[in-house]
Amino acid sequence: MRPELRLFKVRLLTISSLLILIIAFVLGIILFFNQETGQEPPLIPLKKSIIARQYDLVVVSGEPEGIAAAVSAARNGLHTLLVDNRTTLGGLMTLGWLNGIDMNYNPRGQILNKGFFLDFYRAMGGDSFDINSAINFFNEAVNREKNLAVLTGAGDVTPLLKKEGGENQITAVNIKLPSGKTMTINALRFIDATQDADLAAAAKVPFTFGQSDYGHPHRLMCSTLIFKLKGVNNADWLLLRLAAKYRHDPDDPSGSSAVTVWGFNQIMQNYHSSDPSRLAMTGLNLGRQKDGSILVNALELYGVNPLDEQSRKGARQLALQELSRIIKYLRENIPGLGHARFAGVAPELYTRESRHMEGLYRLTINDVLDNRDFPDRIAFGSYPVDIQPSGPGDSGNIIGKPEEYAIPFRCLVPHGVDNLLVVGRSASFDSLAAGSARVIPVGMATGQAAGAAAALSIEKRISFPLMSKSPGLIKELQNRLTRQGMDLHPFHLYSVTTQNRYLAGLSFMRRWGLASGGYENDYRLNEEITVGQFASELKDLAEIMGYKLPATAITTLSRERPNKLLTFPLAAATICAMKDYNLPPEIAVRFLEHRGFWPNWLQPKNPDIPLNRGEAYMLAERFTTFYLQATKINQSGENKPRKPLVIDLASTKRTGEQHIQVSSLHSITRNTLTRRG
Repeated sequence: MRPELRLFKVRLLTISSLLILIIAFVLGIILFFNQETGQEPPLIPLKKSIIARQYDLVVVSGEPEGIAAAVSAARNGLHTLLVDNRTTLGGLMTLGWLNGIDMNYNPRGQILNKGFFLDFYRAMGGDSFDINSAINFFNEAVNREKNLAVLTGAGDVTPLLKKEGGENQITAVNIKLPSGKTMTINALRFIDATQDADLAAAAKVPFTFGQSDYGHPHRLMCSTLIFKLKGVNNADWLLLRLAAKYRHDPDDPSGSSAVTVWGFNQIMQNYHSSDPSRLAMTGLNLGRQKDGSILVNALELYGVNPLDEQSRKGARQLALQELSRIIKYLRENIPGLGHARFAGVAPELYTRESRHMEGLYRLTINDVLDNRDFPDRIAFGSYPVDIQPSGPGDSGNIIGKPEEYAIPFRCLVPHGVDNLLVVGRSASFDSLAAGSARVIPVGMATGQAAGAAAALSIEKRISFPLMSKSPGLIKELQNRLTRQGMDLHPFHLYSVTTQNRYLAGLSFMRRWGLASGGYENDYRLNEEITVGQFASELKDLAEIMGYKLPATAITTLSRERPNKLLTFPLAAATICAMKDYNLPPEIAVRFLEHRGFWPNWLQPKNPDIPLNRGEAYMLAERFTTFYLQATKINQSGENKPRKPLVIDLASTKRTGEQHIQVSSLHSITRNTLTRRG
């Protein structure tokens, strides 16, 4: 064969091979981007246990916090029973489909809670996980522990109590078995890891409900029904990720990773539900599963009582009826979801709030935001204080963002029962503090600590309350947990707000949920405010304290100088109006001075200089402690009558067109003061 022909054949073969490779590559790309489904990992079955009648420890609930507690106790040598009324372990993560982890990092960017939680995080490959993978992790963790028995599908768990040394003890629990029979199981210690602290409540542990601890007895953060979409192939997912990543809207932040997309707040706020008083959509939190389906965390349900089965069922039915409209809106407005189809809803609601136990210590909002450490630290948090909306017209509140704070062991020890610990979101946290501490990484860390604490208390034959008072035993518990993978070293962080001269006022307003620093902790303390803003703050405080404003005060506050910058005289007049004393500003200053209202550190300044928000907060704190908290409310809810006030102001003042003469020892009572023109 001639060399030219041979060369031609070689070139033709090379070109053909390249064409085949290019075609295969293109086909591969097409197939990849049109692929929707992957493969879910096969489920690992949970072991079957023979249930005994006596254990060292019974852990109630297979929530992530309960699994952490049971595994920890078993590893510390306790004969442990984990009992749950559901057939699948993992609770909120696996049945509520909350597949995004609210992470907690220290100022150096390191994960705060290590140990069992860190094992879970690494096994999931990050902060967004596949539901079946989570089920497998939890099942494997329980299956490995020889000291750990598990009972799923149980019915009611009822504590049996006895009084000893002035405190109650749980001696046993009656458990309704899947067969319908009731079995009595004795144990030395108990851990309540239920979402709503059901065991503790049944044992008569005191608690607050919802946001009643700061003046809102009927308010709860919204619940959520997470739903699933299918029909989103790889090309759609890529488009969705790019749309979220490159929106560049400072008023509507969004972002994405390989398996998560979040944002589109403003688009979703334009969705109008069929019942806005009970249901709304918020910004999307999307998590992609291994089978290609998408979990959507964005559907807010208002007015749901987590303790009422009918309330939960009603909310769930309402959401199901709304979902066809929601998905249609998503297809029309969110890039990449144009082909999305409904694929199901989570078996359970995602409930953020219910009971808050009263423990030996209640974590406060200022503990969280002042980055407080405790000698009996057993876990850490740093998640923003995220108070979700409670209803229409409530946009929620990011009160602030801590850098790092500790959870004291005493928050797990409830009042009144000395062999019980409570872990999870219903532990002893004020409702505002729970806006940060309720997240699962914190709960899993408290669970691991509780399991080890149960073992130590049995070894030392000491109750949990007494153990909490022993620095030596607390140190031994911390050392044990550190050896088992946790890191519980003390820390000290500088907090800008703790050095602020308005700290007392700011701390007070945060305590009542009336300050908002956002993710940057910017409370705008040096910003000037108006009379209307100050009056609104005082009215909110009056409502929280149960003080019924007189009708005349409401009228006065609504009409007088609402847009004028606040000064000391105007602040004094506003405070007087709240108590139904309608005084000109200059007279109001002296009236309050005569009453002893102005402390040494809060003296009136130049009457023409506007006050800032920090000063207004200080005045609001003073108004509440001086007037509202001293007000006695009778059973009918009316304010008890006060004695007439006496003022000695021998002076003449001109206000507008009116002269006001206040003579020596002039007796002044409500509604008899000279009215302003």
